[in-house]
Amino acid sequence: MTNKLQTKKLRLGASFRDPNGFLFQDGEMLYRQVNQGYQENYDRLMESGLYDALVKAGLLVAHSEVEVKPLEPGTAYKVIQPERIGFISYPYEWSFSQLKDAALATLAIQRRAMKHGLSLKDSSAYNIQFRDGKPVLIDTLSFEVYPEGKAWIAYRQFCQHFLAPLALMAHNDVRLSQMMRVYIDGIPLDLASKLLPRRTRFNFGLLSHIHLHAAAQQRYSDKTVNKQTASRQINQNAFMGLLQSLDASVRKLTWNPAGTEWGEYYEDTNYSEAAMQHKEALVVEYLERIQPSSVWDLGANTGRFSRLASQRGIATVSFDIDPDAVEKNYRQIRANKEKHILPLLLDLTNPSPAMGWAHAEREALCQRGPADAVFALALVHHLAIANNVPLGMLAEFLSSLGSWLVIEFVPKSDSQVKRLLATREDIFPDYDVENFQKIFEQYFKVHANYAVADSDRHLFLMEARQKPQ
Repeated sequence: MTNKLQTKKLRLGASFRDPNGFLFQDGEMLYRQVNQGYQENYDRLMESGLYDALVKAGLLVAHSEVEVKPLEPGTAYKVIQPERIGFISYPYEWSFSQLKDAALATLAIQRRAMKHGLSLKDSSAYNIQFRDGKPVLIDTLSFEVYPEGKAWIAYRQFCQHFLAPLALMAHNDVRLSQMMRVYIDGIPLDLASKLLPRRTRFNFGLLSHIHLHAAAQQRYSDKTVNKQTASRQINQNAFMGLLQSLDASVRKLTWNPAGTEWGEYYEDTNYSEAAMQHKEALVVEYLERIQPSSVWDLGANTGRFSRLASQRGIATVSFDIDPDAVEKNYRQIRANKEKHILPLLLDLTNPSPAMGWAHAEREALCQRGPADAVFALALVHHLAIANNVPLGMLAEFLSSLGSWLVIEFVPKSDSQVKRLLATREDIFPDYDVENFQKIFEQYFKVHANYAVADSDRHLFLMEARQKPQ
């Protein structure tokens, strides 16, 4: 957002539930107010060595204490400026392994915290983001001094935010991750217990942490359960045993992509090697010409073209609708320790909406932009033909996402389009490259248009006529 909104301090919509502090923005700068009620916990975090240890391990974002006027001076203890994450993503946009790694990182942080006399008071998946290809905790105020003998207050939340969705993805269907778009505070354990196959009751971890946990919740009112949890006594060895059990339960959950409609796209494509090399060369030429600082690759598949940007140090978000492709993309990032690429699940016909209280806790896709440049490669025909999205609406939408657009037009003569039309009536008489360019020129200035060698496809470089806000 720009103009008037950036001239005053704004409390962020996602940061209102914690009485200990909140995030606020002053122009382009991001700050966190630490409230007086959190003074003891904050000082303990900083003095105990835990903060330094977690930052050094890459498990917690760094911050600096700054002399900035707090947004609410009457309750403020300090103002800190946290390291800013380039792109904020949400658990329902992650692949299976991303959610699993986020869960394991949360448990690793909790174990380290206990060695310093602290504990996580919440274990929300929304407190984790991906930086340089790895999960990192972004909420500095998640820690509290650990009273000896107290049960883990965040246990239920961990099971709802991490273990339940992972179990459903592993044992039922990976697409059940989208339930997290409905249940913003994690999947209810009673629902997860009902949906999981009966065989999971013979898995000790899932039996304990989901099925029996759900049964205990149903047996008592929430108020009673919360009181019991708060008063329950558990020694530190038993606490560490609980964490080890959760860790083992998460690690045992696996999902291997078996190949879906587009998961093997690059292995089953109509591109010749000459066409693929020419397309890559054109994308590189466009990147060198416009020098973007950020790229959104829409319909990225496993990220082959995303990496043409990320390997040049350009912050790249690599979106795809296929869980199989996004999982493979993330595994490649992990294996090669790549730092500038973030793979995420995205259905462009139903992109992530604004969610939560007052539609302000979780931002819609468009609110997290714009990017400097957008890739829309081998995408237009899926939206225009498979999903009946008019070219004019597509052009208008893409012009809102970024200043520059690298877009590929795939004509009806292409085998991939023939495949889409094989089972339906051709109701697209104006779907051709001339009409495509004419429509897009209403929203973009065309800087380049090359025919891709050894194909009927065209690759355009366009600049939005009105800069996206």
